[in-house]
Amino acid sequence: MTWKIPLFKTYSDEEDINAVTEVIKRGTFWAVGPEIEEFEKKLADYLGIKYALTFNSGTSALHTLLLAHDVKGKEVIVPSFTFIATSNAVILAGGIPVFAESESETFGLDADDVKKKITDKTKAIIPLHYGGFPSRDTKKLREIADENNLLLIEDAAESLGSSIDGKKVGTFGDSAMFSFCQNKVLATGEGGLIVTDSREIYEKAKLLRSHGRVEESEDYFSNTGDNDYIQVGYNFRMPTILAALGISQLAKTQKIIDLRRSHGHYLSKNFSEIEEITVPKELEGHYQVYQMYTIQLPDQETRDALQKHLSDAGIMSKVYFNPVHLKTIYKKRYAYSEGDLPFTENMSKNVLNVPLYPEIKKENLDYMIKSIKEFFQR
Repeated sequence: MTWKIPLFKTYSDEEDINAVTEVIKRGTFWAVGPEIEEFEKKLADYLGIKYALTFNSGTSALHTLLLAHDVKGKEVIVPSFTFIATSNAVILAGGIPVFAESESETFGLDADDVKKKITDKTKAIIPLHYGGFPSRDTKKLREIADENNLLLIEDAAESLGSSIDGKKVGTFGDSAMFSFCQNKVLATGEGGLIVTDSREIYEKAKLLRSHGRVEESEDYFSNTGDNDYIQVGYNFRMPTILAALGISQLAKTQKIIDLRRSHGHYLSKNFSEIEEITVPKELEGHYQVYQMYTIQLPDQETRDALQKHLSDAGIMSKVYFNPVHLKTIYKKRYAYSEGDLPFTENMSKNVLNVPLYPEIKKENLDYMIKSIKEFFQR
């Protein structure tokens, strides 16, 4: 379907085109070019962390991170209100996902429920920073992890640039991952990143990322000799073209964030006039980057009717997220069923994402606001 207003559009400009074109015209180093390390260094500096390592997706980044932290045979507490890659990565790394409830203020893991899910088999907690909003219980979860000698691994896929009391998300945990998928604040089409202050985890992840290969002073494609391989690994590398695009995108990340925040605040100001809508909550000390804009409705019937109304008006909307624990694989493999996470299940029935992206026009925002107001005035 061709939408009058799509859910998102990726921001780009001539600088992005030139950055990619330069790599293409160079005719070499498309796979392991100098832009990779440059992008990693700039991201580490941006976040204020020691080590950053790029990947071909956020999913492979999290998969690798969990392998590096060795969660095999151990339980990892994850949200069900998330994209399925969060829990799938646990399985891929040989761990056992244990779902906990999320809270409705920022849609992050609920610390009180996490406490209830800890057993002697628990190794890690993966909090989600949802839609560009720092998770409400981030500091509590850090304390819980420390008290129980557990790892805290942040899923910051959607929240690059957001912070709590000036400290960037992705730097509260033992390690963290980000995504650069096409709808993210910093977008390269596909792509991911892990960050950590641990040299050991960084080196383990580096081996896993590229076939378990020991890298020489020259990269594999420039080296005339042979490399040693000291373990089994994957090919999870980010292509140089995407890193070049990432460098260009990173240079204007604050501009993109400012646009997103401005649009988000405009929507919230207008939607706050509608009694039936709960707008995204900005907690004190939290800095949000509005990667998504999620409203909450009174019930599923209202939500579904509004979504149909918007579709009829040519406005795309989407539910992020339906509960992961109720997907077929988790019901079959781990015997999850409806009622296991009642708060998450109910919350998922009431949420709806509406369009927000950097270059959305005011006339489009006004058209969407008008359409939603008309729905509730019927």
